[in-house]
Amino acid sequence: MPSTTDRNRRRDTPPPRTGSNENEVLRGFLDYLRTAIAAKIDGAPEPQVRTAVVPSGTNLLGLLNHLTFVERSMFLGDEVADWQATFQAAPADSAAEVVARYRDAVKRANEVLDGCTDLGAPVPRPRSDRPAPSLRWALTHMIEETGRHAGHADILRELIDGATGR
Repeated sequence: MPSTTDRNRRRDTPPPRTGSNENEVLRGFLDYLRTAIAAKIDGAPEPQVRTAVVPSGTNLLGLLNHLTFVERSMFLGDEVADWQATFQAAPADSAAEVVARYRDAVKRANEVLDGCTDLGAPVPRPRSDRPAPSLRWALTHMIEETGRHAGHADILRELIDGATGR
């Protein structure tokens, strides 16, 4: 197991002080977590960024790849046939490509969210074969999902090269 040095430690970034309304608070925390998990991939060495260091097979690129699919499904209406498959990035994908796809999905999701003012209204998405959740539920779910996987990423990154912090 790698040793942790001061060089590998980053100063923690505290949670955001967001606006006073519910929408601003939820979006502020979601963006905070989105930034934190993408940062976990930055500078992670190949091939460890895609190598499982825990028995479940979870790896850093797979977590970010999965979250890309979740963002696209929740806010853009993309269908996902096999959720388990989303936990693996394609072998040809570089870490930079996976991060870029995630950031693009977040940008596109935020464009949808920018047009939403009523947290009780359904998430506007093109798929109409099933009811969309409320914006409040979708934001809360994405905070939970992203936060849970950001915690996994914290541990995986520390196991890989000792890097810690948000």
